[in-house]
Amino acid sequence: MLNPQYLTSTDAGFWAQLKKLLAWDAQAEDEILNTVRDMLRAVSKSGDAAVLEYTNRFDRRDVQDIAELEIPPARLQQALDNLPAEQRQALELSAQRVRTYHQHQKQESWRYTEADGTVLGQQITPLDKVGLYVPGGKAAYPSSVLMNAIPAKVAGVAEIIMVVPAPDSHLNELVLAAAAIAEVDKVFTIGGAQAVAALAYGTETVPQVDKIVGPGNIFVATAKSMVFGTVGIDMIAGPSEILVICDGKTDPDWIAMDLFSQAEHDELAQSILISPDAAFLEQVKTSMNRLLENMPRAEIIKTAINDRGALIHVKDWDEAAEVCNHIAPEHLELSIADPEALLPKIRHAGAIFMGRYTAEALGDYCAGPNHVLPTSRSARFSSPLGVYDFQKRSSLIYCSADGASELGKTASVLAHGEGLTAHARSAEYRIKE
Repeated sequence: MLNPQYLTSTDAGFWAQLKKLLAWDAQAEDEILNTVRDMLRAVSKSGDAAVLEYTNRFDRRDVQDIAELEIPPARLQQALDNLPAEQRQALELSAQRVRTYHQHQKQESWRYTEADGTVLGQQITPLDKVGLYVPGGKAAYPSSVLMNAIPAKVAGVAEIIMVVPAPDSHLNELVLAAAAIAEVDKVFTIGGAQAVAALAYGTETVPQVDKIVGPGNIFVATAKSMVFGTVGIDMIAGPSEILVICDGKTDPDWIAMDLFSQAEHDELAQSILISPDAAFLEQVKTSMNRLLENMPRAEIIKTAINDRGALIHVKDWDEAAEVCNHIAPEHLELSIADPEALLPKIRHAGAIFMGRYTAEALGDYCAGPNHVLPTSRSARFSSPLGVYDFQKRSSLIYCSADGASELGKTASVLAHGEGLTAHARSAEYRIKE
């Protein structure tokens, strides 16, 4: 039976209870840290040989030459060509919508000229190479390929290197087809921390990249955190989350299934419902218990809901927004009559799904906005993955003689104030007599 926590905002201990509910420790255990650190060192030192050894060991393979781990473009196209028509159409429509949405995010260079002729501006350039990690094994994530690769292509990234584990030499055709649609440049059947290391440091075969994006297990997440600085990373993602704010007028079965949609990811996922209607909270709980028995991943859902799920009763919409902003959810559904009225009060959320008909699942696959979102309250300070994550900004400063003279006077004063004489004199040389 499902028994999510029931919290009431007017209770004296509400905020302490909410803090405890949201707590999640992202830190890997010492054993994992040590294992990943050793793997990174081995790949950095031995390159292909270490990658091959770890791949054979952890993915139960018997590959003798690392060249066998690269999937040629023709094989990706073959996977796409052989897909059932319905699957191909779904992938292509999703890709088109993701591409169209992200084209609106592309930033352009700009500059302006001051009265004395000094030019200031900003130059936008794409990253050269990006590494895309795609989880493998029992689960397949073609949607992750599209969501990570397409914004990079829109940004103008020259080369995308995809890595995906192939345990027991199993390849997922949907993932390969998605790579073809997204125009991924190279694909290697490498997974785990060794894949992250290969992308970060480069090997004789795997190119070194500038940034690594994409989800993975605790070993992958730990490796990404350790190579940050050598390369950029998108984020360290925690368990999936959904927060639904409902006025009690949406079909409770719809809301129950929306909560299940994230709970079925894994046992640590978090599903929360907020409503000022206490009776509706009970209706949704009843729906959840009735619908659970027909869910293939019922045990995962049950654990997630009972361990980290919650039904929260609030007194009004202002309080609903306050609680929401504290949670800063990855996914937020505003399942209410007038979501536009509540929207200005929402400050922290990864993606906001507005209205009764906008299921979070649409955002996971084909709505268009990115499904790579900040988790674990990080929506307070970070944003969804987008084109801007694959572009760099360089400041432009082009001083005229007059501009250099006037700015030099100010720079000289400040540099002397900091005790940096060379800075001051460098500016002073350009001051007109």
